[in-house]
Amino acid sequence: MLLLNADEVSALLDMDALVDALGPAMVELSAGRVSMPPRTAALVEGKGLLGTMPAYLPSSRTLSCKLVTVFPGNAALDLHTHQAVVLLFDADTGTPKAMLDGASITALRTAAGSALATKLLARGDASTLLIIGTGVQALSHARAMLRVRDFREVRVASRDVKKAERVARLISEEFGVHSRYILGGHALVFEDVDVVCACTHAEQPVVRGEWLEPGMHVNSVGLNPQGRELDAEAVQKARVFVESRAAALAPPPSGAGDLAGAAVHEIGEVLAGTQKGRESEQQITLYKSVGVAVQDAVAAQLVYDAALKRGAGRKVAF
Repeated sequence: MLLLNADEVSALLDMDALVDALGPAMVELSAGRVSMPPRTAALVEGKGLLGTMPAYLPSSRTLSCKLVTVFPGNAALDLHTHQAVVLLFDADTGTPKAMLDGASITALRTAAGSALATKLLARGDASTLLIIGTGVQALSHARAMLRVRDFREVRVASRDVKKAERVARLISEEFGVHSRYILGGHALVFEDVDVVCACTHAEQPVVRGEWLEPGMHVNSVGLNPQGRELDAEAVQKARVFVESRAAALAPPPSGAGDLAGAAVHEIGEVLAGTQKGRESEQQITLYKSVGVAVQDAVAAQLVYDAALKRGAGRKVAF
C-alpha cells in the first residue's frame, strides 16, 4: 500500500486538473451513476465526531473512503479541528492500495468545488473577492478562486484582525494581487464585492441577506451542526446550488442547517444542461457545500496517479 503525507498530497494535486475533473464527476453524481451512500458519523460525547464517506465512481473505477474527525475544541489546543485520511481500494479485488492525508485532500477539493461553482455561476466581470475566515480553507480558496476569475482585489474578513492581516499578506505575496484585511461582521465588508467565500466554523451567520448586493455570487463551505454560516434571508434571496440534494438536505450533523426548506439545484445539473445557472446579471447565486465523498475520490485518484508517475510516497506491506 502506498502512503502519502500532507506535503506530498499538496505537491502532487494540480488545482487546475482537479477543477476540470470535478465537473464530469458532478454530472455523474447528479445522473445517479455514482454509488455514494449517506455520510454517517459517530458522535464523541459532545466533543466531536468521526464521519465515514465512501464512494465508487464507475467511470474511473475509483473506490475510496474518507474517515474524518471534527473536534471544534482543538482550536484552543492549537490542533486542527478537522483531521482525516482517505483510503483508495482496488475496484476489482477490494485490496487497499493507498492511504492519503485527508485534511489536505479536503482543503483542496473543497476549494476546487467552490472554484468550479464560481466559474459556472459568478458574473464574467467579477473583480472583487471577499474571503471570510482565516483558516486553511481561506488560503485554499484564494488559490483556487484566482485561477478561475481575474480578481483585482481580495479582502479577508475576520473578527480576529491579526489573523486576517496575516492571510491578506500571504495572498499579496503569493499572487501579487492587491489584498487587504478588514474586521468582519458588518455590512461594509460586502460593499462592492462580486464573489464571497465564507470559510468559517461559525455558529452565528457571517453572511446575512441584508448585506448581499445584486449580482453577487456566494460560496459557503462552513458546516457547523450547532449553527449556520448563512441567515435565512441570504438563502431566500439567492438561487441556491449544492453538490447533492440528498447530502445538503440531510439532517445534522451531515447536512446544511442553513438550507432548511430551501429549493436547491445541483451543480451537476447545470453542467449537464438540465438546469440553468445564473439567470441574470442582477441575480444573487449561492453555492452551499457540505463536501461529498465523490470529490474526495476524484482528488485522491489524481494524487495516486501522479504519485505512481513520479515515484512519490512510501510503500508498506500489511
